[in-house]
Amino acid sequence: MPSNGTALKKMIISGFLLIASWLPSMAQRNTQDSVFTRELNEVVVTATRNERKLGNVAVPVTVINQKTIQQAASLRLKDIIQEQAGLFITSGFGAGVQMQGLNPDYTLILIDGEPLVGRTSGVLDLNRLTVGNIRKIEIVKGPSSGLYGSEALAGVINIITDNSFNKSGQASFRYGTYNTIDANISAGTRIGKLGLRAFINQFSTDGYSIRPYTVERSKLPISRTTPQLQLNLPLSARTNWSLSARYNHEYIKNELAVSNNGQTIYSNGRERNQDLNVSTTLSHYFNSSLKSSLRLYGTRFEGSQKLNVTSGTGYDDYFLQQFYRVENQTDFKVNKQLSFTGGAGYIEEFVNSSRYDSKDSRKNNHVYYVFVQSEWKPLEKLTMIGGMRYDNNQLYASAFSPKLAIRYNMSDRFHLQASYGRGFKAPDFRQLYLNFTNTSAGSYSVFGALQAQSIIAELNAAGLIKQYEDDFYKLQSLKPEFSNGLNVGFTAYPVGKMQVQVNVFRNDIKNLIEARLVATRQDNSQIYSYINIRSAFTQGLETTLKYQFNNSLRAEIGYQFLQTADKEQLRKVKEGNYYYTRDENNFSVPLKRSDYIGLPNRSPHMGSVKFSYEDKKGRW
Repeated sequence: MPSNGTALKKMIISGFLLIASWLPSMAQRNTQDSVFTRELNEVVVTATRNERKLGNVAVPVTVINQKTIQQAASLRLKDIIQEQAGLFITSGFGAGVQMQGLNPDYTLILIDGEPLVGRTSGVLDLNRLTVGNIRKIEIVKGPSSGLYGSEALAGVINIITDNSFNKSGQASFRYGTYNTIDANISAGTRIGKLGLRAFINQFSTDGYSIRPYTVERSKLPISRTTPQLQLNLPLSARTNWSLSARYNHEYIKNELAVSNNGQTIYSNGRERNQDLNVSTTLSHYFNSSLKSSLRLYGTRFEGSQKLNVTSGTGYDDYFLQQFYRVENQTDFKVNKQLSFTGGAGYIEEFVNSSRYDSKDSRKNNHVYYVFVQSEWKPLEKLTMIGGMRYDNNQLYASAFSPKLAIRYNMSDRFHLQASYGRGFKAPDFRQLYLNFTNTSAGSYSVFGALQAQSIIAELNAAGLIKQYEDDFYKLQSLKPEFSNGLNVGFTAYPVGKMQVQVNVFRNDIKNLIEARLVATRQDNSQIYSYINIRSAFTQGLETTLKYQFNNSLRAEIGYQFLQTADKEQLRKVKEGNYYYTRDENNFSVPLKRSDYIGLPNRSPHMGSVKFSYEDKKGRW
């Protein structure tokens, strides 16, 4: 691997040389022949928390519209997300999404602008979300804590559901192998001024195994039911009220075989998860330039899992998380060139879990926050966005998150954009309080940072500890994670039927929280806890090429190159004689810089190729 930063510099230089070669021809062309012009007029809200055309947004944003989702014939959110360039789906503890080399913990998942809760080991399972009523998906890459606070250190994925209240009805049914069923019913209408929209999805599968004569299934038997109700009522010409309620019930039949330390443990049982989200908004337009909205939101995730283990004790897990928020946002437009968005809010959060002390022991936290953002267009082709957010957290130090973004439309066919943002993520309840031993998977344990040292000391006093690992001596109270993120890129239309997007990114992270092996028991079972890595980085290049061959056929190619490192480890590798590996003759040799792979579970290369075809009658 090239030295730190060298490859990134080469990518930047190559990219701008490519830009320079296109500029003369692009500046003289018009956009009448571009089939992608309509995409620039797509309205997005996630990047700035208010409506903006995609062509005026200064941060990296990807929009997946309803037509694209239907083309992909996707059943769950995971299916459509994994097709996007630069997004990697992880498989541990459900389907999580890794963005710009940062784990699923750092990507905030929203439904209609409101956060989902109920993560397992930091992963919010994308399979919980059906795509049956999704109108579009907006993906913002790079630190977004300046608008959304904690968990948005890597970026934001906002799932926007269909909220049309015109009189309509639709039903669909799909059946596949292994008794896989996906059924959707949706309907909308108005009763006087009151708009109503209802949706329900039913998904089930018997699962399957890729290995014959085994009880373990690669895909577990699952049943999921998701209803949603939306209401909208104009109270006056300037005042509007809306409400949305969504519920998801999930039942999973578990048949597992887990190998650990040479021992295979079989277990069977069930898992049940329930997810309720309720939001209501009251909006008032004082005049054409001033709008204010009051939002109330509550969500509750309850999960339980019971397993019968063939050897040893059974497994009974319970988890309940509640999240409540009140927020006001005010938008003020001074003139065509200058506008402001500001707001304040309060969050109350509770967790009960047998993974901590007991399910009757409640952990709680609350947060006060304020945010402000300004958009300024000093020139017709230049847009500048600056903002900041301040979070006052009960359990952790306060956090200040600024952001600055610039977009310059050099011509109709070439757009430059650059953004800097500071992201942060507070340690979550799991990383602080977890007291978990998995008897169904070799009895490994994970302890939260606040109690790991005392628990391990008790085990050692009882003669149960075989050895301490190096990372045991790094255990201390966790600090919030901070990231300084830089994104620089462009969108170009070298010919009318082609679109090229390039984004170079760098995230410098301080106090990155990682789970590390800290001790080993006498029976060789592992003990893990959470530590702060003093400094780390992720950097790379993302590029997407779209080409419309004709009115029917379209191709899209995406690629991401990624480098990551723990900076302290990287320094020691460069110095030599600290980390060792085995050569081809099985001799122990110092680890070379070229052999250092960086942060674990990251792929340096990732690509995707998609073709879509539509006949002239609009059938796919």
